[in-house]
Amino acid sequence: MVVGGGVVGLCTAYYLARAGLPVEVVERRALGSGVSRGNAGWVCLSHSTPVPAPGVVRYALRSLGRPDSPLYLRPLPDPAFVRWLWRFWRSSTPAAFRRGYAAIAELNRDTFDLFDGLRDAGVTTTLTRPGMVHAFLSPAEARHHLAVQREMADGRYPMPDDVVTGDEARLLDGALSPGVRAAYLVEGEGVVDPEAFAHGLGEALAAAGVKVHENAEVTGFRTTRGRVTAVRTGPGEIPCAAVVIAAGMRSAHLLGSLGQQLPLQAGKGYSFSVDLDPAPRHTLYFGERRAVASPIAGTTRIGGTMELSGNNNRLDWRRIVAVALASRHYLGRWFDDPDDLVGLIRDPWVGGRPFLPDGLPVIDRVPGHDNAFAATGHGMLGVTLGPVTGHRLAEYVRTGRRPEPLAPFGFERLGG
Repeated sequence: MVVGGGVVGLCTAYYLARAGLPVEVVERRALGSGVSRGNAGWVCLSHSTPVPAPGVVRYALRSLGRPDSPLYLRPLPDPAFVRWLWRFWRSSTPAAFRRGYAAIAELNRDTFDLFDGLRDAGVTTTLTRPGMVHAFLSPAEARHHLAVQREMADGRYPMPDDVVTGDEARLLDGALSPGVRAAYLVEGEGVVDPEAFAHGLGEALAAAGVKVHENAEVTGFRTTRGRVTAVRTGPGEIPCAAVVIAAGMRSAHLLGSLGQQLPLQAGKGYSFSVDLDPAPRHTLYFGERRAVASPIAGTTRIGGTMELSGNNNRLDWRRIVAVALASRHYLGRWFDDPDDLVGLIRDPWVGGRPFLPDGLPVIDRVPGHDNAFAATGHGMLGVTLGPVTGHRLAEYVRTGRRPEPLAPFGFERLGG
């Protein structure tokens, strides 16, 4: 039984079914309706990094009282939130960042091969690989960013040797404005329509005979001698031989019912769609403002911000405006006044991406339960890491042996 119908849960169900195991999926709403729906759809190696990084806490503290900041921290009178922030700070050292980056890079080695395999098996992934343009207002900032990325890549994937500056920078993508003074292209980086990808996985599961329970919320589990024997939902219990909890932010509550505390916090991200002329041909990263743009389904999805304001999905319109204003530095004045945005943009969205304090997901067997597993905490990397998470976790469930690339993503690192 896989609990959660986002990209991570659906990929896990897919690879379990491919291995010949009988699988069912339980989703409290519709497949792909959560965080998988409105994100930027990136499938990338060069931006698969832990959020806790040197300097990020200082940057967050400067955001206090500034809801237009790319990283917005709103302190809560909650001891668990304070403890999470303290552990986040402890994880933002250079050494911890390098360890986390290396762990994700190693897990990511097979990402594009797995996407190719899904496509060859008939799954509608929607993946294209136009490459990613990193755009900057300052050549110095661009060179610093490229130097850090080249060092972190360590030969695992190709990076350009230098940046393009001046008027030539904006020639990398016709949507860039004259304000962009430096840029570089990382070739081969990909993008999907995340909602369509989730639906494609759902169709593949249905074709494989996997039963999907939509609009069925899991409230807990029946256990017997350290084994989960059924999941409890509103309509009743569903017996199972094993369970994978891949329910995003809901995973913390469900794991708590199995006696395992998981310090998840929602890193809220915002996005919207708009028709631009010219529209970006690549995925775009706007360096100084930490916003992004993606060509998805014939339109441009613009997203950004990391908001730590508790576990909620309240949409703060000021954050939508902040993302739009940030993009204007790089895309030109595609709107004149923030009041115009109501008529220009479509599908304003907010999603609570699940984050653990060290920025890494947990992909592991649940301590104390032989047949319970968890895959959550992927933050902004759920689409990129979905197939490899599902592939490796299915191997773990099947064999009972943890694959080596999953070693950094165990529960044991979160103890204490």
